[in-house]
Amino acid sequence: MSDEGVFEMSRPVATDRIPAAGMMVDVASSADERDAVAGRLELSLVRLLSCRYVLTRPLAGATRRREGEIVGEGHLRATVVRECVVTLELFDEVIDERFRIRFVPAGTESDDEDPEADDEIPYAGASIDLGEATVEQLALTLDPYPRRPGAELPPEASDIDLGPFAALARLARPGTHDEE
Repeated sequence: MSDEGVFEMSRPVATDRIPAAGMMVDVASSADERDAVAGRLELSLVRLLSCRYVLTRPLAGATRRREGEIVGEGHLRATVVRECVVTLELFDEVIDERFRIRFVPAGTESDDEDPEADDEIPYAGASIDLGEATVEQLALTLDPYPRRPGAELPPEASDIDLGPFAALARLARPGTHDEE
C-alpha cells in the first residue's frame, strides 16, 4: 500500500514482523477516523469500525504461493448509519463479517477472475496497511441499496406503470384486472 497517513485509517504492519507461525492484529478506529471513513464511503455516520486479523505466510510449495504473500483472515465488525432507499429514514446497519484476503507484492497480482477466490490487495515496500484493508472490506460489505428492516413500498407505488409488461403482470395476479 502507500505511505503511512495517506488513508483515513492507516495501520501499517511491517511484513518482516509477521512470523512463520502467524500473528493476530486488532484494528480499532478512532472517532476522527470513523468520521473520515463515513465521508469517503458516503455514509451518514460510522458508529463502530474494528477488525481482528490473523496474518500468516503460506508455506513454501503451497498452491498459488508467491514470494512476499501474506494471508489475512479477518473478522470485521461495524455499525453504520444508512439511509433507507424505501423510506429515506436513517437506520443502523450492523455488520459482522468474516473474510479472507491475500496481500501480494505489487505487480504479482493474479489474473484469476474466479469470484470465489480470495481478494488480493497489492502492496509496495515492506509493509501492508490493515487500516486501509479494513475500510476496503467495509466498502465491499455494504449493501448498495440499504433497506431498513421491515420497510415496504407504499401501496400507491405498486400502481406505477412499469412499461408494456405491467398490464400482463396485473392479469397474472388474481383480482387485479377489471371485470367486464
